Amino acid sequence: MEKTTAQNIRLGIFVIIGTLLLVTAAYLIGNRQNMFGDTFPLSAVFKNTNGLQNGNNVRFSGINVGTVSRIEMINDTTIKVHMIIEEKMSAHIKKDAVATIGSDGLVGSMLVNIVPGKGDADLVEPGDQLKSYSKIASQDMLSTLNTTNENAALLTAELLQVTESLTQGKGTLGRLLNDTIMANDLKHTITNLKYSSQEASTTLAALNNMIKNIDFEQSTAGVLLADSISGEQMRSIISNLENSSNGIEKIVGDLGVLLEDVKGGKGALRYLSQDTTMVNQLESTMLNIEMGAEKFNQNMEALKHNFLTRGYFKKLERQQKKEAKKVQ
Repeated sequence: MEKTTAQNIRLGIFVIIGTLLLVTAAYLIGNRQNMFGDTFPLSAVFKNTNGLQNGNNVRFSGINVGTVSRIEMINDTTIKVHMIIEEKMSAHIKKDAVATIGSDGLVGSMLVNIVPGKGDADLVEPGDQLKSYSKIASQDMLSTLNTTNENAALLTAELLQVTESLTQGKGTLGRLLNDTIMANDLKHTITNLKYSSQEASTTLAALNNMIKNIDFEQSTAGVLLADSISGEQMRSIISNLENSSNGIEKIVGDLGVLLEDVKGGKGALRYLSQDTTMVNQLESTMLNIEMGAEKFNQNMEALKHNFLTRGYFKKLERQQKKEAKKVQ
């Protein structure tokens, strides 16, 4: 009898303790699922929930503030996630907040993160729909990474081909890397370019100094640079020179035609330049003219001394002297 009473007492204590533990667990679970506190509904629309389930946590700035109550499929590209949020958070969540789907750690369950907005929007009201932002899923990241790896493999293969070509001296770069003569020529070319650049810099500095030393009021260069009238005159001179050049070019062309005619045997010049008989005759004629002129001078000198014409020449000489004095 005593044994039965002790067992009943133990059983009663066990039942009481079990009941207390059951009530405590139910309260904790219900409190975690917001079953015993005041809540208000919010929602957000996503294209992909990435494995989100009913009962997953909702966090605001890293703090658990609610749970996912229902996931509704609107169409093939629109999924609406319904959330229940603790009433006390209505004073903190604003209408410009953004909802995103993430994971609790690297391999944890999925959850909804509510990111506060940056503006001065109004506070949310029960039933409001938050803006959403869909992050890149892990599957998409792996697909992109796979494509990237394939591209990297292709690039590595092509780079290997390029490296082999360079090592074997193929192509321009290969010759530059393996041909020492071309390398030396390229080195000399770069040295010459560097020297030319230095000389050009020195010339420009000297020219700049020369321009600074020009007296724009007194020097000819200053007048040409500043005086518009002189500039017009120079333009006119250049135009005249151009016209003269065109005239000279035309004359040279005519001379060329004339020389062609002479070479072709046309006109008197051909006979003068090619007929030796006529040349000899012209030389003989000129010689006779010179001899005739000399005899004429001798005759004139004889007339000056002749008593019949001497008076005339003396009178002519006096008249020439008078005219010379008048001119002086």
